[in-house]
Amino acid sequence: MSQYQIAVIVGSLRSDSLNRKLATAMAAMAPPDFTFTQSEIGDLPLYNQDDDAHQCAAVKRLKSEIAHSQGVLFVTPEYNRSIPGVLKNAIDHASRPYGQSAWAGKPVGVLGVSIGAIGTALAQQHLRNILANLDVPTMGQPEAFIHAIEGFFDADGKVNPGSEKFIQTWMDSYVAWVKKHTT
Repeated sequence: MSQYQIAVIVGSLRSDSLNRKLATAMAAMAPPDFTFTQSEIGDLPLYNQDDDAHQCAAVKRLKSEIAHSQGVLFVTPEYNRSIPGVLKNAIDHASRPYGQSAWAGKPVGVLGVSIGAIGTALAQQHLRNILANLDVPTMGQPEAFIHAIEGFFDADGKVNPGSEKFIQTWMDSYVAWVKKHTT
């Protein structure tokens, strides 16, 4: 494959989201044959099984973006020791109706950044449990529970030099994971 399209799902709607900054910084660290596009999830209605037969345009758009990607990158904060509701809502929409999941078989990477000392460890574990149920090959190592200390991002939104090597190693592993599952 000559070009890899990656759908990026950021689990935060906040305009100044650390996780959105991380997703943007990581996309800049990817090799030229990888394109990362952040998918909008803030416009999705609350999931209701009654709507499965007539999914709205926002749901169809999300499912199409996932279906046309070669992989997915989840970058999520941790809310109350789990994933944000908006992220769970997006996962539910794109996995329905039963038997028509956009997620199945897509190679996935999971990481997140937080001002908390344990980063997003519990949110990532909960997300991995959900993804296992949806038949999603999820990269296990390296893990990235990132603690955002002052200066983690520079004025241009890049990861500071002290963390850049770790993030680049994670990105290189993710690229290899996607290639392994799409060839």
